Order: sequence, then C-alpha cells, then structure tokens
Amino acid sequence: MNVIVCIKQVPETTEVKINPETNTLVRDGVKSIINLFDMYAIEEGVRLKDKFGGKVTVITMGPAQAEAALREAISMGADEGVLISDRAFAGSDTWATSYTLACAIKRLGSFDMIICGKQASDGDTAQVGPGISVHLDIPQVTYVKKIEEINDNMVRIERMTEEGYDVVESPIPFLITVVKEINEPRIASLKGMIKAKAAKIMHWTAQDIGAEAQNIGLSGSPTNVVKIFTPIPRVGGQILKGDNHEVVEKLVQELKLEIT
Repeated sequence: MNVIVCIKQVPETTEVKINPETNTLVRDGVKSIINLFDMYAIEEGVRLKDKFGGKVTVITMGPAQAEAALREAISMGADEGVLISDRAFAGSDTWATSYTLACAIKRLGSFDMIICGKQASDGDTAQVGPGISVHLDIPQVTYVKKIEEINDNMVRIERMTEEGYDVVESPIPFLITVVKEINEPRIASLKGMIKAKAAKIMHWTAQDIGAEAQNIGLSGSPTNVVKIFTPIPRVGGQILKGDNHEVVEKLVQELKLEIT
C-alpha cells in the first residue's frame, strides 16, 4: 500500500506576529513543530505500511526550514520526504495550498491513500485535505477515528460525529483526514533518527510540479485577508444573586440596558 501523508509545519507558540502588508504570519525566528493532527496522520500511515507493506511518502509545502518536519516524519517510520518550496507560493489560501499539494501528488504518481490531519493549528479551517481530494477527483472521508478494513478495492472507515460515529465505505484511491482518537503517535527510535538525518529530501518548485502561476500564491488565492486585529477585551461580568425570580428580573433589566 502506497500512502501519501500531507503535513504542515506550524509555529509552536501563539505569540506570533502578522505582516501588516500581506496579513500573513511572520515565521522567521519562531520555533516551529509538526502540526499536532498531522502527527496522527504520520503514525497511521506508518502503521498501514507495517501491516500491508508498501511505502509512506510525506510531503509539505513551506519554506526551507520545513525540511526539519519531513526528517522528523522519516524518523517516525516514513520512507521519503518531499518539500514543495517556492517564493511563488507565498500567501496561498487553502484553495491555492490544496491545489499545490495536489500538483505535487500527481507528480509522485500512483497511490492508494492520502492522509491529512483534521486541521492545522495555525488556521483551523479543516479545508486543505478536502480541497486536495477535489483537485484530484477522488473520494474523501473526514474526521476518521478508525480504519476498520482494507481490501484490494474498498476500505471501511469509522468517521467521528458529535453523536458517535458513522461507518463509511470508499473505493481506493481515497483521502482521509484523521482525528487524535485514531492512534497514539510513536516516539522516534535511535535507528529512525539516524535514517532521517541521512535521508535525501526532494525539493520541488512550482515549475517542477507543473503548477499554473494563476492558481498559486497570493495572486492565485480566491480569498484574502482584508484586516487582522486584536479583539477588544471583554469587560468582566457579574454574578446575579437572589432567588430565581429576583435573578430573572435583574437579568431582564441588564439586557434592556445592553440593548439601549
């Protein structure tokens, strides 16, 4: 089974700065880590390889420093790492990002499964994984908590919902996004770290993956951030005391004051 895992390197801290011209995160000088949900995606890919054989290829889109995330994924058991990096990608929204990743996946060739984390901690949109499936025209199953069964043509999956879970079947190839309930990511072994240090990471540009200029970067993004600002701190509330009738009366009066 050939598995492709899409990961993202995100800031480790919430204390980030915003570029006032592009309204994008300033990542220089900020320690970065693999997005938490992507750790579960890597682990699931490696487990599937251990069970069925095949290969796990991890890809990421980002600056040169994102190579460290790929090496960490290899130390956990992935086989190859691909860094998609080009100044032309700067400012990409979720549509342009998913398009870029889809172009890279097409260059990789045939695959059985694509695994993504549920969402990225620096964006929380949960749109890139589904976007990739749309660009590749393959089925997608989101919020996956368990892969029940895989055969030559079909996979059966448990998809988490607010009330419990759905059991979904999908043809192969397909894409899933995973939640943290799916597994427990392993700690890299010494052998894995040695392998990761020596691994050759593939570096691809926009031209290498055949990405069309009008579909990438800030200019190729159909959405854009108009303004970023810090919300005004909320004034502390008050605790209404008394019996139920008194509390209701006080609450009504407070609401009337808010409206006026």
